Amino acid sequence: MRQGRDDDLNALAGRDITIIGAGVAGLCAATAMAQRGAHVRVLERAEALREVGAGLQISPNAGRVFDALGLGTALDQVSQRSDGVILHDARGRVVASLPLARRRPGAAFRLVHRARLIELLGRAASDAGTEIMLGKAAGADVPAGTDLLVGADGLRSAVREALNGAQTPFFTGQIAWRALIHDDAPDSFARVYMGPGQHLVSYRLAGGLRNIVAVREAAEWHEEGWSHEDDPAHLRAAFAGVSGPVPGWLEQVSQVSIWGLFRHEVAAHWHDGRRVILGDAAHPTLPFMAQGAVMAIEDAWTLAACLDAFTDQSAALARYQAIRRPRALRLVAEANANARNYHLSGAAAMLAHTALRGASRLAPGLLMRRFDWIYDYDPIAETRGRQ
Repeated sequence: MRQGRDDDLNALAGRDITIIGAGVAGLCAATAMAQRGAHVRVLERAEALREVGAGLQISPNAGRVFDALGLGTALDQVSQRSDGVILHDARGRVVASLPLARRRPGAAFRLVHRARLIELLGRAASDAGTEIMLGKAAGADVPAGTDLLVGADGLRSAVREALNGAQTPFFTGQIAWRALIHDDAPDSFARVYMGPGQHLVSYRLAGGLRNIVAVREAAEWHEEGWSHEDDPAHLRAAFAGVSGPVPGWLEQVSQVSIWGLFRHEVAAHWHDGRRVILGDAAHPTLPFMAQGAVMAIEDAWTLAACLDAFTDQSAALARYQAIRRPRALRLVAEANANARNYHLSGAAAMLAHTALRGASRLAPGLLMRRFDWIYDYDPIAETRGRQ
């Protein structure tokens, strides 16, 4: 058997892979690996793939992966196209318009409910031959007969801890609410409403739904996780000072979840030759660049492509980390910076908003160019050595 790297080697064929976690990262990785001929099983501790989470933004960098997996049309059927982002101040006035789709014709920005995305990826993984086993808790030990254990097990990843030791995240001083409401009004932009110490993001989803994520600075929070229920009145009170359509949206909220935002370091070690991590297990990120799920999708493709191009599994995993970790570090840092930019107050907010208005009006291309490294990234070309 040849050693080393060969893009046409198909080294994954027949390899036995166990993946922990049936989220976006795990199911996307399962699909990419099974399509290349690997024997893949996914272990998920939940008894069912439930309707959890809410909206996700799938930018073109991740969309290229769906196209490569033959899932672009299926994704279009469960998502809504987005034209970009509009930034507003707390009074509802437009600060800047970022028509991101216009800058890259033919490259889709999509908005999708997480549950619909999980259904799509679950079907694709199963169709490719993946065995999805629900109600199966798993640790970090490599099962007998498994060539590779993939930790797609999220924020509290047992595989990450096995590779890096126990690590304690720290509270960012921010809490977030997430809600869905019904909204049939046409709107193809994600909208951000920025105020002192808080901001709210909202966008339409397919099926007449609107996703709302509202973030506010807070003195303390004790538990990580986004499944805690809260009283919608708390959300309305926290954002009572925001104008425009926001009060009407919040009046419709009947059920809301709340969680504290914690910052995790990007993992230093992503693999040990027999185990590897991806998605939130490798690089949890704050939700201020809408790239959390997108990075997991990029990871999934890159991991599968590297494993398929090397007969030496350790070399493949080292290549995967070398490609993905620098980009993850940069994206996580960008999200951290946006957390500050959205919450400016007083003179700092006035100066920043004035500058954004001027740039949006006079040099919109220059304003949007700072995101090119994110949205124009091509994971498929990267793994073929063309970037």
